[in-house]
Amino acid sequence: MANSKRTLFLKRRLRVRNKLRAVNAGRLRLSVHRSNKNISAQLIDDVNGVTIAAASSLEKDLGVFGKNNIEAATKVGAAIAERAKKAGIEEAYFDRGGFLFHGKVKALADAAREGGLKI
Repeated sequence: MANSKRTLFLKRRLRVRNKLRAVNAGRLRLSVHRSNKNISAQLIDDVNGVTIAAASSLEKDLGVFGKNNIEAATKVGAAIAERAKKAGIEEAYFDRGGFLFHGKVKALADAAREGGLKI
């Protein structure tokens, strides 16, 4: 029986996360989630199990409320980089989850890099 798209996505997400975790022990994780309507990012401390900073296209002050396009991803990436700086964080590793690294996910990562976050 064929695997569903959701099952394949979850397997891919765990595979990516476990490979990254093995290489980047002790660093914070910049996790990205993309749905059909929104995009969000979180800086997560896996050792303590705490979210340090978060940004989402659901926030009205970013000006892209409820959008999921490259412009929204760029603004979310810039916002997460700014919030990371306020929290005193300079570097993290980029966890793309099960999403491919192109389009909106790439735009978010590039905007976070331009904002001063080392990923």
